[in-house]
Amino acid sequence: MFKFLSQLLDLIYKKRCYCCKSTKENSYLCSKCYKSIKQLPHNSLEVINGAKVYSAAVYKNNVQKIIRGLKYHKQRELAVYLAKFMYEYWQKLEISKQQFVIVPVPISKKRMKERHYNHMSLVAKEFAKLTGYEINENLIIRVKDTKPQYKLNKTERAKNLKGAFEALKENFENLSEENFLIFDDILTTGSTVAEITKIFHKNGADKLTAFTTCCSEYNLNG
Repeated sequence: MFKFLSQLLDLIYKKRCYCCKSTKENSYLCSKCYKSIKQLPHNSLEVINGAKVYSAAVYKNNVQKIIRGLKYHKQRELAVYLAKFMYEYWQKLEISKQQFVIVPVPISKKRMKERHYNHMSLVAKEFAKLTGYEINENLIIRVKDTKPQYKLNKTERAKNLKGAFEALKENFENLSEENFLIFDDILTTGSTVAEITKIFHKNGADKLTAFTTCCSEYNLNG
């Protein structure tokens, strides 16, 4: 009965593509807009504190719209599409054959109160369904409500994030052999990855990889 009502509602109120607004496919992201997002080459962009950093796309055009929709405009349904895109990229990497524990970058209590969800936690859960990886959101917390990073230069970003995260040390016991996948939306200067990897190293977890949905063009040219 529920399935029938859901299908009926879909016919009456067609889903609209978030990017182009088309209702032809009755989808929150149509195939044309999804395919317009191009994958980056399948190699790490840089190494931060011993962690190789991968990004699936460049932060522009439709991927920028999707991230902003998910992050700021409560378009939770878009998490599925970001996870799918990241998974398609990830599968082409040699390291995808390993098992990982996903650690989404946490947001502050203030941001959680405003948004009611961590957007990268939503993406991580969908990504975990595709990969079979575990998720652990009980290792680090965000204790500092930082300024938006996009307004800051490289030096200011590092200062802004200094002391932003803390470890839940008791939860790090017996995890030294785990492969951790730090999961975030945008790579720019790498300040977030740098802060989080320092915390992991201090707590005996050294097998680290970072994976972001996208990166700035600065990362490709830098």
